[in-house]
Amino acid sequence: MGTSDQRLLMLIDDEPAQSRLISALASREGWRTIVAADSETAIAMLGTREGMQLSAIILDQWVPGDDACALIEELKSRRPALPILMLTTSASPLLAVEAMRAGASDYLIKPVAPDRLMEALRAATERSSSQDELQPLTEKMHASLDFDAMIGTAPKFRTALAQAAKTARGHGHVLIEGENGTGKEMLMRAMHAASPRAKAPFRIINIGGVPANSVESVLFGHEPNAFAGAFDRQIGAFQHCDGGTLVLDEIDRLSESLQDQLFEVVEKGIVRPLGASHGFRVDVRLLTASNFPMEQLVESGHFRADLHAALAATTIKLPPLRERASDISALTRHFLARIGEQPGLVHLSITDSALALLGAYDWPGNVRQLQSVLFRAAVYCEGETLTADSFPQLSELLGGPQEIVSPIHEGVGVMLYTEDGNLRALEEIEADVIRLAIGHYRGRMTEVARRLGIGRSTLYRKLSDLGIDSAA
Repeated sequence: MGTSDQRLLMLIDDEPAQSRLISALASREGWRTIVAADSETAIAMLGTREGMQLSAIILDQWVPGDDACALIEELKSRRPALPILMLTTSASPLLAVEAMRAGASDYLIKPVAPDRLMEALRAATERSSSQDELQPLTEKMHASLDFDAMIGTAPKFRTALAQAAKTARGHGHVLIEGENGTGKEMLMRAMHAASPRAKAPFRIINIGGVPANSVESVLFGHEPNAFAGAFDRQIGAFQHCDGGTLVLDEIDRLSESLQDQLFEVVEKGIVRPLGASHGFRVDVRLLTASNFPMEQLVESGHFRADLHAALAATTIKLPPLRERASDISALTRHFLARIGEQPGLVHLSITDSALALLGAYDWPGNVRQLQSVLFRAAVYCEGETLTADSFPQLSELLGGPQEIVSPIHEGVGVMLYTEDGNLRALEEIEADVIRLAIGHYRGRMTEVARRLGIGRSTLYRKLSDLGIDSAA
């Protein structure tokens, strides 16, 4: 890519080694990087010709000469539309919360993972300023590594979980298909934790996040002098995971030549590092993941049919969130509970009008996008309750709450919370459930009583006590 076509990144960092690393990683995505070692230099560079052409800023939390959050505020005051990413050493979101309140759009945890940096830079240029609220965060919130942490009751989702839980106890290879953000990585971690190999080595390799010329070495390893720059021996992921589990994410992006090598390893159980005179026998269980239906790639000739057959002894398909809209309410409350446990944030309730708003969106970024939207809303919430007003961009996109027909309420039809976020009285909820049942079963009171699990006499007594007309 020519310089004239390159996007320009400002890195505010005084660590030369880290600056070189980030500059090199960014260049893979077509970015040219200019480095400012301190806050004064960064502010001065904004006014230069190059500074006016910036597409994004990455800021290290330990930048000399200023408090990081104060610097973010200063930068945003001068260039409001410029996305700013914070580099932090802490997995705790406390600094991230403070940075986002100051104006940062995203954050990255050091040491910087190549795939995370590339994802963040892509998002920085693809996002629309009017859609920042809906952008998934680059870093993921840590989750429990068990199937109980996978929230949802939608039939397709429960089927996928049941299949995964059963398959986890075996040793066969597994392919998991699903769109970005559906929870493939979380599911694979849960499968490993529930498997006989739970205490054995485990590693995740994102094929799309590794430079194309390095994938072979990362997977199979190399000997000294196997290629230019190979000064030391590198143990590949297969040897590292001998006896354990290796996750290959975005397997659909594996090159044809590496598909051939991977098939040979899967078939023979022998891996040969680059430059080695002999191979090594390994016992590795492969969990692979794809964002796209692999059968279509096989049919189009972009993926080996025999390799697909070997990897997909069991295929699990995670449905997108738009196909399990009935789970949005439970997922929202689950995420808010977890978000409330994070330093710098508080436990928040949410109104039914806000849930209706969330339920009306189709969530192209799936569960991960929902979690990010809730996290951002919690960061900026000044009260104890999220309302429809907490999601202004989503409300604008959908045309306002008054125009929303929520899948949540289509499926449930009972308001559980008042507008201030508190639970309604049990008597009121019970009355609504009975009214719903009478309407659903068209006044057939015997069927209503049977479905509610009570006797007809009890039903009629409740109708009298609650003041409900049987024709409700």
